[in-house]
Amino acid sequence: MSKYVLTVTCKSTRGIVAAIANFLATHECNITDSSQFDDFETGKFFMRVSFSSEGGVLRDVLEADFVDVAKPFDMDFSFHDEGEKVKVVIMVSRFGHCLNDLLYRWRIGALPIDIVAVISNHMDYQKVVVNHDIPFHCIKVTKDNKPQAEAQIMQVVEDSGAELIVLARYMQILSDQMCQKMSGRIINIHHSFLPSFKGANPYKQAFERGVKLIGATAHYVTADLDEGPIIEQDIVRITHAQSPDDYVSLGRDVEAQVFARAIHAHIHHRVFLNGNKTVVFPASPGGYASERMG
Repeated sequence: MSKYVLTVTCKSTRGIVAAIANFLATHECNITDSSQFDDFETGKFFMRVSFSSEGGVLRDVLEADFVDVAKPFDMDFSFHDEGEKVKVVIMVSRFGHCLNDLLYRWRIGALPIDIVAVISNHMDYQKVVVNHDIPFHCIKVTKDNKPQAEAQIMQVVEDSGAELIVLARYMQILSDQMCQKMSGRIINIHHSFLPSFKGANPYKQAFERGVKLIGATAHYVTADLDEGPIIEQDIVRITHAQSPDDYVSLGRDVEAQVFARAIHAHIHHRVFLNGNKTVVFPASPGGYASERMG
């Protein structure tokens, strides 16, 4: 039995849900999970529907037939086969905690993605990547070769058929052109402090200020550095008794968890761009395990 996800974005109006439900029923499909949201500020409507095709109807047929349903509502829509894994390129520099966490989750099936390449501007993680039978590309980046290096990166992305880039603590700023070309398809992770600390050794600065909360933010990458639409966030509490090394360790843990949750939401088509924000529908009943098993 084929399982699909339908995502819909359009102007909010009456009859959308009924039209979608009727379409699926007439195509012998059974809805297994449905989420929707009306944004009263923007007037936009968002919907995600999981369904099974009892009649074995193909995705191409669904897409072609749905056009007549979508047209009156001016819908942006996509059908996704739950059996197809999203192709992902991971980019990393010299902090490997997020990379190692993603590799582990991928290896045990907790993060059902197809890692088609790992790109780094250093050689530090070549061995661990190659040992996972994943292609590794070291692309050095300097002030003088940045356009050429980015062209090489995009060549790897295009040749591998990657649908998503994840920046697992990749410490290079991407160009505006690359951000625009891959809009909604690059996810970054970084620490979050209140007050905010930038520059060298932010954890040391946080320790010296006695920060009590360390957080992490995963977001889509835009031309505005670290200001793209937020997908996932979390925090961990710190006490006065903890050392600067504790700050770093706890910060890395929360970064890895937030990053994995953001990627998980994206690959299951639960994230919708909504201007400078996102709409993120929760995982289906049963949590991540039920989505992982399809």
